[in-house]
Amino acid sequence: MQYRKFGKTDLLVSEVGFGAWAIGGGAMIGSTAIGWGEADDSTSIKAIYTAIDNGVNFFDTADIYGLGHSEELLGKTIGKNKKMLIATKVGNVSRDEKFTVDYSKKYITGACEQSLKRLQREVIDYYQLHTARMEHLLQGECIEAMQQLQQQGKIRYWGLSLNTFDPSVEAEYLIEYGFGSGFQLVLNILNQKALPVMKKAALKGYGIIARMPLQFGLLTGKFDKGVSFADNDHRKNRLVTSVIERTNKALQPVWGLCSKYNCTKTQLALSYVLSYQEVSTVIPGIRTASQAVLNTSGLFRMEPGDRKLIEDLGKKEFVEVMKLIRDQG
Repeated sequence: MQYRKFGKTDLLVSEVGFGAWAIGGGAMIGSTAIGWGEADDSTSIKAIYTAIDNGVNFFDTADIYGLGHSEELLGKTIGKNKKMLIATKVGNVSRDEKFTVDYSKKYITGACEQSLKRLQREVIDYYQLHTARMEHLLQGECIEAMQQLQQQGKIRYWGLSLNTFDPSVEAEYLIEYGFGSGFQLVLNILNQKALPVMKKAALKGYGIIARMPLQFGLLTGKFDKGVSFADNDHRKNRLVTSVIERTNKALQPVWGLCSKYNCTKTQLALSYVLSYQEVSTVIPGIRTASQAVLNTSGLFRMEPGDRKLIEDLGKKEFVEVMKLIRDQG
């Protein structure tokens, strides 16, 4: 495992981190799935320890993942291990059986205390506003809350987990005023929209967490039109047959690189993201010990010409694919 500095902070993070959304289990808010189907805690715990054995020291979660269960599992396993770095998020809320957001100062400070208890920690290494939008940033309470928590020693650093499809506006605002220490953004073979703001943020000293490197599993190459998802898996309504078929067709020119590098599609997808020096860590979702091994091994240095091939496709063919994915919600 290689390690990279997280922006201007003193955090040294494994270049592959542990995305802990899926281990939260098949939580629902009303009739809306907010998880990845059922998860077995014993399997999740083995995945966490296997990831550590393979050099992972950075774990990313959120208080909404499993409605707190993901944080609880991390608290149970690595809460007392100060060598492990934990990032979590705040702002997405289940209230009256409905999904909503709350970026008020009162809510954030209270939610931080609850996350600390679940994580069994006295301080959160990196605390993130969970996809807050401009209206919330301009209102100001969320920024005040994060600054206050940092001053109180409840959090070491804070930043913003950016919106999936329109990442630039909020990032530009925080960069302009020098707020926060990092950004979490979507970056993968299919979705390269965050590249410009990522490069600008990194130049200004912000750490970068790249999420969704496998685009809900589409970039593992394992899905075909016959795949099905459980009702409590958020992909059920997102990865419909038309999306899977269109994506698989668009990716054919990319998969040819697997022969060149003698790698799996997953390894190609992760190596692509890590080919950008601006990325501090990439956080594939990990829910089993075997995934912990697969997602941390066989990574390689991608040649500039091959990255350009992917970027060129990202400006044309993949734009239409992402539009189709976005239309599914």
